[in-house]
Amino acid sequence: MRVLLTGASSGIGKDMAKILNKKKYNLILVARDEEKLNLVKNELEKENLGNKIEIISMDLSVEENCKELCKRVKNVDILINNAGFGDCGDFTKTDLNKEIKMIKTNIIAYHILMKEYLKQMKEKNSGKILNVASIAGFMPGPLMATYYATKNYIVRLSEAVREELKKENSKVQISILCPGPVATNFNNVANVKFKLREANSFDVAKYTIKKMEKGKFYIVPGLDTKLGRLGAKIFPASLVAKVTYKVQKRKLNG
Repeated sequence: MRVLLTGASSGIGKDMAKILNKKKYNLILVARDEEKLNLVKNELEKENLGNKIEIISMDLSVEENCKELCKRVKNVDILINNAGFGDCGDFTKTDLNKEIKMIKTNIIAYHILMKEYLKQMKEKNSGKILNVASIAGFMPGPLMATYYATKNYIVRLSEAVREELKKENSKVQISILCPGPVATNFNNVANVKFKLREANSFDVAKYTIKKMEKGKFYIVPGLDTKLGRLGAKIFPASLVAKVTYKVQKRKLNG
């Protein structure tokens, strides 16, 4: 079984690589930072489990790189779209170039990889795709407007494609991971400090792989996050936006 995992050099991606490695999956790990990728590869290979581990250093915010990756890596049994980052601040004050790169990484890269690998999976009528979204994908996110919007896109795209597959009686499975705050380097990149309780990255990764293997669509780790998703479904978007604003404001104030 071959797994293509993006954003594999740190955080949840790195922890998912560790778990999948112990399960003896053959891994193709993708991230921008080649040095960090090599460290991950060396750590995994010390296990001496006999599976193959390949690394590809590539910036997936570049559209052509995404297309090149699809041409370069074929016959994938599991695609895990995990690369991504966020930013925090008033929409008129956040950096436009950073936001465009975020949209390219969080949306366009996911879209291209999901589309191209899904075509291959449908042909053989097997395979799994895990899109790493966020609890943010179910609600508006003032002060993290662009990030929340990117995750809304991933949630809605995954839901729509899932229904298409069901209507076709396809055996290809789609899952979306929607965690709340997780203790990773995401916070440093996004310029935020969570006052909320943060989940352990390895625990989230372990829970995610377990649910993905069982074919679970919505993967929402933690009671707090499940309650947050429920609240986003029950209450009007205007109220959810007010609550979210207060939460993000606390992050900005550290």
